[in-house]
Amino acid sequence: MEISGTKLIAADRQTVWEALNDPEVLKASIPGCTEMEKTGENNLEATVVAKVGPVKATFKGAVELTDINAPESYRIVGEGKGGVAGFAKGEATVNLAEVEGGTELTYQADAKVGGKLAQLGSRIIEGFARKMADEFFTNFQEKVGAPEAPEPEEAPAETAEGEGEGGEGEKKGFFKKLFS
Repeated sequence: MEISGTKLIAADRQTVWEALNDPEVLKASIPGCTEMEKTGENNLEATVVAKVGPVKATFKGAVELTDINAPESYRIVGEGKGGVAGFAKGEATVNLAEVEGGTELTYQADAKVGGKLAQLGSRIIEGFARKMADEFFTNFQEKVGAPEAPEPEEAPAETAEGEGEGGEGEKKGFFKKLFS
């Protein structure tokens, strides 16, 4: 299955490149990632807990970065094994281009699955893969390209007249703030 996409990241290309090569940033960006370790100059190992349809598994995998053209592009080749759940392997090409407002990150990936995962059907697998890719790049975009926001000041809780704490008026105020 092939997936691709583009994200605009509000940071210069060098910053984005460094973040794409930082195990801590990657760990924070990959949904379900519990471990990420650099094992060589261009090699990483990761542990990811994922639920695909009815199948939940812990995948342990290795990733190698190849065709490196810093700070413009590289190819990621990886494989993960999830025990009885099966395996996933694939590769992606990532390109970075300087544009007005930051860096445009473009990716094109191809993935294959086997074992119980393959029995779930291509629609479920493809939907899961697209969701994971979108969550990763959204998390990455927020981690790398978002300016530091000041801590919001705590506002006093709204209560309806005549109702104490935990009353219906307090709930209405909470939902009003939530949806306003």
